[in-house]
Amino acid sequence: MRTSGVSHDTALLRRLNTRATLQVLRQGGAQTLTQLARAAGLSRQTAEVAIADLTERGLAEEAAPTEGGAGRPARRFRFRAEAGHVVGVDIGPRRIFAMLADLNGDVLAERRLDVDEHLPAAERLALAEQAATACAADVSRGGVWAATAGTSGVVDRSGRVSVSHLIPGWTGLDLGGQVGRWFDCPGFAANDANLAALAEHWRGSARHVDDMVYVLSGYRAGHGLMLDGRLRAGRTGSAGELGRLPLVGWEDMSVVLARDGRDAEEVFEAARAGEERALAVVDRLAYGLARGASALVLVVDPELVVVGGGFSRAGELLLGPMRTHLAAMCLNPPEVALSTFGEESIALGGVRMALDHVERERLDL
Repeated sequence: MRTSGVSHDTALLRRLNTRATLQVLRQGGAQTLTQLARAAGLSRQTAEVAIADLTERGLAEEAAPTEGGAGRPARRFRFRAEAGHVVGVDIGPRRIFAMLADLNGDVLAERRLDVDEHLPAAERLALAEQAATACAADVSRGGVWAATAGTSGVVDRSGRVSVSHLIPGWTGLDLGGQVGRWFDCPGFAANDANLAALAEHWRGSARHVDDMVYVLSGYRAGHGLMLDGRLRAGRTGSAGELGRLPLVGWEDMSVVLARDGRDAEEVFEAARAGEERALAVVDRLAYGLARGASALVLVVDPELVVVGGGFSRAGELLLGPMRTHLAAMCLNPPEVALSTFGEESIALGGVRMALDHVERERLDL
């Protein structure tokens, strides 16, 4: 019995050492064994064993030697980010956007398709699969290890769309399961605003804060919420769905624009030229965005509000009046910033969610 326990402890210690070495390798780029051992707090011999384990798993390899210098250069090793890939896809009413990234989260391929908002669910799914698999076809090595889809509506923790008003035939769809079957890998799905918030917190405008509200503006409207650095979708995935709250006074953005008779780009262009009627429409849009955001701001008191989606292309033209309205509605209004990634944030958030799974299940040795 004692021998078995010692054997188990030795195997566990070896896994922990390999995991520590992998973390250092991912964070620090190509390094020598001495550098890896020092950074991981291991002996050089232990680091060498760990590198052998990682090489056998296909996660590490010897890097090309550096040029210059006298004598034989020390061997250097690097993390093989190309060993596997993840996919994020934004499936919206009018657009499908897919991206493929390596294990460092660096985007390698993208596909974008415009679609009819009345397209049946089966045809929309077929086009989404076409865009996503086309991204994967661009890489010669390493399969897809996880994939995530973002979409409008309420998406529960299992990846099923429980409520969707914008996409025909979407309610009840096991979207996460569908996406996983495209690549025979774990598949996930989440609300579009939530994934956009995840992307902004990962590499965008909210990367330096732990508490933030994301506002998805445009014909697709919604909110994402990050608290203590974690996405908060709620018990059923309905967190941030404020449209049914009468006190918010939510006014559909498409109704505001239809009343004016122009689309958003035309209104913003006219407002930049100083047209008073267009400026009044922009102010109305900004008021609606501030009204919705204020409900969350007053509850969670975040450090930052990030505005993304189609209307974010207006920049300060929209954010300026939104800040003014938010200041009038909130006791201590937070900073309001523009999204870093705009309409690409949903797919990028899908990449991050898929990568989170890979790091938990395949890279956390």
